Amino acid sequence: MEGERAVTLALASGRSPIWLSRVLADYWALTKPDVNFLILITTAAGFFLAHSTRPVACPIVLLIHTLIGTLLLAGGTATLNQYAEQQFDAQMRRTKRRPVADGRITRLSALKFGIALSITGTVYLARAVNPLASLLGLITLFSYLLLYTPLKRRTPFCTLIGAFPGAVPPLIGWAAATGTLSADAWVLYLIVFLWQFPHFMAIAWMYREDYQRAGYLVLPRGEQKNSFMAWQTLIPSLGLIALNLALALFSREAVPITAVWLLMSILFLIYGRQLVMRKTAIAARRLLLASIIYLPLVFVLFMLRLI
Repeated sequence: MEGERAVTLALASGRSPIWLSRVLADYWALTKPDVNFLILITTAAGFFLAHSTRPVACPIVLLIHTLIGTLLLAGGTATLNQYAEQQFDAQMRRTKRRPVADGRITRLSALKFGIALSITGTVYLARAVNPLASLLGLITLFSYLLLYTPLKRRTPFCTLIGAFPGAVPPLIGWAAATGTLSADAWVLYLIVFLWQFPHFMAIAWMYREDYQRAGYLVLPRGEQKNSFMAWQTLIPSLGLIALNLALALFSREAVPITAVWLLMSILFLIYGRQLVMRKTAIAARRLLLASIIYLPLVFVLFMLRLI
């Protein structure tokens, strides 16, 4: 509230440019642009790969509409998540400087902003793209906010629940391009689904004390957290390798592409194993960085077959 009063006074006193930029920066931060970057990459990849199966040129305008609508929905979801978790974010070192947790933006303002973004994104996708893409986005929003978000305080298996909506972006891109979902679209979904586990385990391990302080149960209490982190890191990483080998054996993917992807998946597994064995913050950071690099490169590899 104080922040909003200060903004109002600043506007009245003629200091609007500086204060306006700060307000805009805070609202931009609410949308979690770093997370949205990966979301847009996987959405665009789904769109391009879907069009590789069609004899027509890729419509860039439709792609732009798809990315705009997806960005609006993702930003609305992120904002509503911070609205719902304000008191818990305020207890964590990693999140206490977020605009709502820090009080720079009120919960009511965040609620209104999040709803506005979500509705706009849903309608935009439905009108400018197609109803299926809009429906997928809406399902993602509700499952993330109504299932995954509250479960983070109840069960460590929240990661499994959250991985279902978290893997939807490439489906949105595919649906936007074709209006349907084929088997290839679900392969992309499975890649992102499996990738999320080691990615989030790296974050959960780095900030496990923070999460525990705020009452989040993303890892089990006591010694069980070690084995839980291990299998949630290693089994999905092995799953990515198995998926890679299955595609190499039963699909027409180019050998160089599948070979490079296999090498990347093995390296990803090695970083995951290092975290499991060492259980250090440094190993967790390395796995996190590897995950951030891995996913975009996999989709870039898939798109190289179009060249």
